[in-house]
Amino acid sequence: MSDLASPIAPARTANLLLDYYDRLPAVIAATGVDPAPVVDPLAFSPGYPLPDLDDRMRRYLAVATAQWSPLADYGATRLSLLDLTGNPGTQTTKTIASLLIVARAVGHIQRTGEPVLIFTPSSANKATALRDAVERALAAGLATPDQLRIVTLVPASCRDKLRSSGLSADPALRRRNPVLLYDGAQPEDVKPLARTTVRDHAATLRGRGWNLWFTLELQNYVVADAARAFFEQDVAPTAAAGRPRLHAHAVSSAFGLLGYVAGREVLERSGAATTADRPGFLLVQHLGTPDMVLHLRTGSFDRAGLPPYRLDPATGLHRQDADPHFPAVTHDPAEVLDPTFYSRAPLTAPTMTGLIERFGGGGIVVSLAECLARYPHLRQWLEPSGRPLPADFRRLREWSLVMALTGTLTAIDRGLVPADSEIVVHGTGSYAAGDYQPLEPDAGTVVHGADDIAAALPADA
Repeated sequence: MSDLASPIAPARTANLLLDYYDRLPAVIAATGVDPAPVVDPLAFSPGYPLPDLDDRMRRYLAVATAQWSPLADYGATRLSLLDLTGNPGTQTTKTIASLLIVARAVGHIQRTGEPVLIFTPSSANKATALRDAVERALAAGLATPDQLRIVTLVPASCRDKLRSSGLSADPALRRRNPVLLYDGAQPEDVKPLARTTVRDHAATLRGRGWNLWFTLELQNYVVADAARAFFEQDVAPTAAAGRPRLHAHAVSSAFGLLGYVAGREVLERSGAATTADRPGFLLVQHLGTPDMVLHLRTGSFDRAGLPPYRLDPATGLHRQDADPHFPAVTHDPAEVLDPTFYSRAPLTAPTMTGLIERFGGGGIVVSLAECLARYPHLRQWLEPSGRPLPADFRRLREWSLVMALTGTLTAIDRGLVPADSEIVVHGTGSYAAGDYQPLEPDAGTVVHGADDIAAALPADA
């Protein structure tokens, strides 16, 4: 492993929503989204009219922070961290899009007086961020508990990642904002189950006066994440980098990178940046769901594209040396490093494959064994960055940042990226036991299928 030098420049900070609020309409227009509300109960959307930036909105959006930290040189490669985990209520990048989603719901409530019930499946972090945003909106006085509510559907296997908050600690808010825990065999089934619930019950809820908003749509995240590109342009424009740049990201469906691309395209259309110096992308995944890297490498999601592993009797580990884009060593070729990354065959894969083929980059899959081998080194490295890791890796509950850094350093060591490049690592999530109060034991409702989900919806909604 190459030695890391000292940090090379001070960090820069921004609020990705407050600082770029006036640019969001340009992103909306560029993505081709119809900004008008959709009143069809089966496809309700509040549209994109946003509340005015009064004092209440500014308090509400105050946690949409980001930090750009040039970290170090790793061999010939310059490394920077785009830290998107600054909200202590979530410690993930899901804060940014969730605040904008809830702001749009607030805008609809304020314009029409109609209540909105947000409904989303999630592996955990999206649910936490949306619930945090709803709680912030209520605390800021932007809506009342009878106007704005949220129902989240999360795999039971991800329960330990869920957090206590005002929405779960207060009995009245808990009833209005239930957390549903799906105990089926396939965690990703929360998505089709949620869609079935909307199909079967949205019209009934609309008859009671409620708009049921299913928020798991790409554009709901792309618009907010476009601000990553605006921040980059302000603090470290690619034209001034003096070397090729890649953006490294631990991904499930790569919504964050597609949002970055949307913002970059707005900058290029305005003449503030050029396509010629657009960065490439390094996708980082784990063996449980390596689908985007498989698609990039083979054009298919078929796990037959994974290299064959052989058991090493001397260590009990599984090894392969046929393809450097996949772990050289793992405890289990089918391990789930972090259940947050649970998407299989994501619809976004062909788009990301096309972007990487055009602008450069690649993909790499990491294992727990590889992350642990680098963990002590990463912990020392991140200590001064404001994003420290726990001394005991067993306390880590969100592995996104460790995955992204491990994948980046491994890709450099294996010659999978240009040695003279700059790599911007998107810090999209990092938290440990002790950073948050877990969801109360009696605050989650276990559900087995669509009927249970329907029965668990608030009775007065």
